[in-house]
Amino acid sequence: MSAGAPTESALRGGIDLGGTKIEAIVVGDDNEVVGSARCPTPTDGAPDDVAAQMVKAMDDAAAAANTSSHALAGIGVGSPGTVDTATGTVADARNLPGWTGAFALGPALAERLGTRVVVGNDVQVATDAEFRLGAGRPYESLLGVFWGTGVGGGIVLDGRLWHGRGGAGEIGHMVVKRGGRRCGCGNRGCMEAYAGRASMERRARKLVRHGRVTKLFEIMEHRGRPRLTSSVWARALEHDDELATQLVTEAVEALGAGIASAVNLLDVPAVIIGGGLGVRFGEPYVRRIEKAMQ
Repeated sequence: MSAGAPTESALRGGIDLGGTKIEAIVVGDDNEVVGSARCPTPTDGAPDDVAAQMVKAMDDAAAAANTSSHALAGIGVGSPGTVDTATGTVADARNLPGWTGAFALGPALAERLGTRVVVGNDVQVATDAEFRLGAGRPYESLLGVFWGTGVGGGIVLDGRLWHGRGGAGEIGHMVVKRGGRRCGCGNRGCMEAYAGRASMERRARKLVRHGRVTKLFEIMEHRGRPRLTSSVWARALEHDDELATQLVTEAVEALGAGIASAVNLLDVPAVIIGGGLGVRFGEPYVRRIEKAMQ
């Protein structure tokens, strides 16, 4: 957490740092969004390059709200990786370029944006938001699963977000197949190795090199995307693309196995599905994951 210049503004900022995109918003007292902006997440470079793109997104969102970043009361940031909320330091955000060690993201943003910045783990703060404001409001305990570039999780137990020692909820790195596919974390058989968008893309590229046919990369190029984004996967499924269907089915099966194991352990009454792929695919795939859990 870092402090910038004090301000009495009623406007607050938020930045969602994802593996594919960076989205920034400005909200008022009633939590209504009054300005927003989106930038692609850098595919190479270092953490400082990601921070620079985050600054651009926040400045653009503030401009859309007819204000400036330094005039905001504060900015909340959701970041992948292991987050020290006291210092704003983020470590081991492996789906971001060059982010294998620790980087003081909060202080870097506060200095450039000129206001207070608070950083939390992206899926933990998203789970907390669903618990307080969204689909999780009826429940005292729940599991949040965010299916996107990676697969992350957040846990609320008896009305309190469970942090553990700082890395609680890493459901994407639960092993669903011993000796299975190599995950970006270095282990084998993690749920994320089958269900993370980045892992699915690596798998698709490998299979294409071995002769499989797919429309995935044709759609990607046609839509001007540098990666197989959630919209590309959705369009390929609409075209009944065989490879896309196979990889998404494998992802659903892995999600079902991992989530079922987590529910067996925690015995929570609800699971909230979010993330880029989760939101894009929507309720029909939530029902498929639920069936796979059985």
